[in-house]
Amino acid sequence: MPGVFQYYDKVVRGTEREDMQVILQFLQGMIGQTFSFLNYYKEIPVSYDATLLSIENEMAEFSVHEYQAKVVNLEKKTLIHSHPLNSFPEDMIGEAFYVSSAKKRVILCNFGYAHIRSDMRKFVRVLLDNPIEADLLFEEDIIKGNVNDISLGGAAVSIQTADLLVPGLDINVFLKLPELNGNSRQEVGLSATIVKVVGTCAPYTCIIEFHPEKHSQQLIAYYINQRQVEIIKELKDINA
Repeated sequence: MPGVFQYYDKVVRGTEREDMQVILQFLQGMIGQTFSFLNYYKEIPVSYDATLLSIENEMAEFSVHEYQAKVVNLEKKTLIHSHPLNSFPEDMIGEAFYVSSAKKRVILCNFGYAHIRSDMRKFVRVLLDNPIEADLLFEEDIIKGNVNDISLGGAAVSIQTADLLVPGLDINVFLKLPELNGNSRQEVGLSATIVKVVGTCAPYTCIIEFHPEKHSQQLIAYYINQRQVEIIKELKDINA
């Protein structure tokens, strides 16, 4: 599963050690205050309030939501939104030293500054356990691929050839969305633009931006909502 590192840029103000000391000093004066944690589970943001309980041996103990603890345990770190009482408003990141979802406790260490990039997302994105089949239609060719993650705004498609994939090129796409019963698929056609191609060898990842008309958009939105429900149920069932 993608780690939290995809969603932020590391920021170093002094040295990493100096930054950690400044953050710990700030946290020392914030015991009892509430912070907002952010993690991702299969591209779904998991963000609940966390209360700072204590600072000891360069570690900070927080009381957290059970779901947050589960995802912190998976990612081994968490992002912390900047706090209004901080004189240097900056997002932070901390590594997990101890996590218990049963006790709803997290102890973090190795703090640093971060700039959270994922807040700029326009659409909720979901990661797919079972990829969706997709056909990318060019003037005289069809490239078959598998959608690994999808939002209302676009998708990441895994493909075996990048020969025809030119960023900025408009194409038609057919997605084969599975029905809820799992026994059939609904084909959804829409126009799209190739944004970029990632990778130096197969399989490549082709990032496409959707331009759906209303009916296609509704079908994709319905599928994404169902996938969100599945992911949240999975999160509830995790034992951590």
